[in-house]
Amino acid sequence: MHLDPFELSQPTTIEEAVRLRAEHVDGSDYLAGGTDLLPNYKMHLNVRPRLIALGNVAGLDGISLDRIGAMARLADLERDRAFASSYPGIGEAIREIATPLVRASGTVGGNLLLETRCFFFNQSEFWRASLGYCLKADGDRCHVVPQKEKCYATFSGDLAPTLEVLDAEVEIAGADGRRRVPLERLYDAQGDGIHRHHMAPGELLVAVYLPKDARERVATYLKLRVRPSFDFPELGVAAAGRFDGDRVLGLRLGLGGVETRPRRFDELTDPVVGSRLSDERIRAIAEGVVRQSRPVHNTFLAPEYRKRMVGVFVRRALTKVRDSARVA
Repeated sequence: MHLDPFELSQPTTIEEAVRLRAEHVDGSDYLAGGTDLLPNYKMHLNVRPRLIALGNVAGLDGISLDRIGAMARLADLERDRAFASSYPGIGEAIREIATPLVRASGTVGGNLLLETRCFFFNQSEFWRASLGYCLKADGDRCHVVPQKEKCYATFSGDLAPTLEVLDAEVEIAGADGRRRVPLERLYDAQGDGIHRHHMAPGELLVAVYLPKDARERVATYLKLRVRPSFDFPELGVAAAGRFDGDRVLGLRLGLGGVETRPRRFDELTDPVVGSRLSDERIRAIAEGVVRQSRPVHNTFLAPEYRKRMVGVFVRRALTKVRDSARVA
């Protein structure tokens, strides 16, 4: 595998980066940590002739209890003692991402915008050519669910479910200025493995913002993967709650690694507010999530097994949040 030649730009401001991207919107990519993009380029997956490196762009870095720059390295966030003590659930998610070497280069923004993955997509060009390519790269059909309209590649980031259950917001910069939206709304519920964001072409993720009450929530992240030391999630479950004794003041549950986007299940958790999170309620929520989950055969583990594990991991996550709140 090798990298084809490309033109590299190194802007120093957000406005310059956005302008460069707008000038070549169909022929360029933003380059953050490169831990996902460059391996894909080596396998000739949707290669662009221009890369816009974000490492020198002012305003994309920085870590505080309220704001995380999109270019903040995962390892730096993991090592920040003040942040880790305030958000242990985010720390759990970060430690589940790849390896220490990858986290040293990988960024927060890169993990939130991670390319969706599929067994038929993340292969060498020779492998893909032998099959006839796929809808997501160079082809015109999906091999997971055979048809030519929708891509079923799976969202495989670990941070998004955890940040979603903490009601995080993201700042986005584009040609028309900047805007802030809830992280949950960044992902398109009507999209697919190709078109999955509510971002205009060329827009740039600037930062993540956490509400102050996020520090009052007990949060956790649990991950199912084949090799615990490295792999992308076959399933990721995040949960966060606020409690007054046994009474639930707020409860959020998020799922990743199963569909084309990370997903929150407020319709199942909101009815619990004001009452006790009993084992029976936890089982009922887990059963509801299982009924709504639609894994497909595009990863190493069978979809039937992943679907069963959704219920197991949801029960574990909610029980852990409830029992940790009791101890606290």
